[in-house]
Amino acid sequence: MAIDYETPLGEVRLLISDIDEPDGLLLTDEMINAFLRMASDNVNRAAAKALTTIAASEVLVSKYIRTQDLSTDGPKVSAELRALAASLLAEADAADNAVSFFEIVPFEDAFHKEASEYYL
Repeated sequence: MAIDYETPLGEVRLLISDIDEPDGLLLTDEMINAFLRMASDNVNRAAAKALTTIAASEVLVSKYIRTQDLSTDGPKVSAELRALAASLLAEADAADNAVSFFEIVPFEDAFHKEASEYYL
């Protein structure tokens, strides 16, 4: 089934690059939905939580391995994933802290009967 990138679940998958269909996705839909719930449906925060979890798994599973002609560096990959997660959290914080200089004021109740003699 194709990923719908117009849904929060699809947006999280896109942010964490978990889009490798049909070969297999890294996280299940249920996992990503859990991250979304934990992040109060904030896509960037959910993606950051997912990346942090993947980074922890990378350190625990991959470690640093070097053989004759192959090496893997789980801690380095984990650090990069955590840096990406921090970037997403900073973006979410910036959006949360955006200041609006305008306030919408409803005008339907602005004129009261007391002032009706002035506004004909």
